[in-house]
This record gives sequence, C-alpha cells and structure tokens, in this order.
Amino acid sequence: MELMIGGKLKQLRLDKKLSIAELSRLSDVSTGLISQIERDLVVPSVTSLWRLAKALDTNINYFFYEEPHEEQLIIRKGSHRTIVTHHDSSFYKLLHTNRDDRALDMMVITLKAGYTYDKKPLCHEGEECGYVLKGSLTVYLNGKDYVLHEGDSIYFNSTLPHKYINNGDEDCISIWAMTPKFF
Repeated sequence: MELMIGGKLKQLRLDKKLSIAELSRLSDVSTGLISQIERDLVVPSVTSLWRLAKALDTNINYFFYEEPHEEQLIIRKGSHRTIVTHHDSSFYKLLHTNRDDRALDMMVITLKAGYTYDKKPLCHEGEECGYVLKGSLTVYLNGKDYVLHEGDSIYFNSTLPHKYINNGDEDCISIWAMTPKFF
C-alpha cells in the first residue's frame, strides 16, 4: 500500500484550525517534516504519524481507513494490508480487520538490516507483546537494550519509553500484538 496521506493530514489540520507550527508543537514533529508529509514528498515513520494522529485527536488508522465491504472475520493470504514506511525499510502487515470495535492490533513487522524504528523512543498507553520469527531485534526499553533472537519473545507496558532496532545483518521479522489499537 503506497501511503498518500498528505491530503488527509492537511485537511484534518485545517479542520482543527491549526497552523503547521501549532501542530508541530502539539505533536513534537518538526514543521519541515509536517510540510513534506502534507505534500506527499516523504513517508513519515509510524511513530511520527502516531504523534500527529494523537495531536489531532484521532488514531493512526484514520490515515489508512477504507470502508469495509462486509463483516470480515478471515483475511485470506495475499489480502492483508501492508504499510511500507522509511523508504522500504519497514513493513507492517496488519493481521486484523478495520473494525472500529476491536481493542487489539496484530501485525507482522519486517525491519530491514541495520534499521531503527525511530530515533526517539515512544510512550503510549497499553501493552505490547512481540515474538521474533527471523533474525534478531534489539528492543530499547526504559533505558536498556534487550536483544531478542529467533524464537524469543518480549512483553511490556507501553507507557515505558521504547523503540525497535535491527542491528543485525539480515532482515528481522517479528509478530506483535498491542493494545490499544494503533492502526
């Protein structure tokens, strides 16, 4: 899925009667990056997009939402929504439907070798649980690095500052569950 969220971001910002500078202050995302996102010149990190959504009183799914065709219980192979960010360095395959009443996100995250999820750690309400399927993943959590290898899992409270780093020479593939819904 190619992200073309600039128009949605700009329209929501204007609906809230916010300048780019005001949105920058509320979201801790630079004015330059917001301007580039609104013109679809860059694809933001998931963290930046989450910060913008939070500042605009919505959730990140607002930028990806498509009207559901019908009640969907099963998503067949090849039909999962995949969000690609950071110039093809991170891939988020969403394992859940777009239902508004769901409380849980499930996804497969692929981080390319040498890739960092975001520069700044993220804090938010909820819980996260991840399992490494392939490669290795460093989880920076509350000031400490935890290195996970194939078959390792981690569970933590999302209010602790955290970010994900692939210091390895191969892509890391992991599966994650998180609350509240992020996408």
